Amino acid sequence: MTTTTISPKYQVVIPKDAREMLHLKSGQKMTVVVKGGIVHLIPEKPLQSFKGFLKGMDTKDIREHKER
Repeated sequence: MTTTTISPKYQVVIPKDAREMLHLKSGQKMTVVVKGGIVHLIPEKPLQSFKGFLKGMDTKDIREHKER
């Protein structure tokens, strides 16, 4: 487990091993979510990166026929 420190300007450096594992880039936006006293940093991804991630998913019976 790696630790980091909050700077006097309230900035946090994301450790190199975490940046590499998550493929984070300089200037990339992050969503900050605070839940249960824990700060979560969630990388924002462009919609284009989700293209095809549901390929092969079975769409049968996802919705009732009357909802279509």
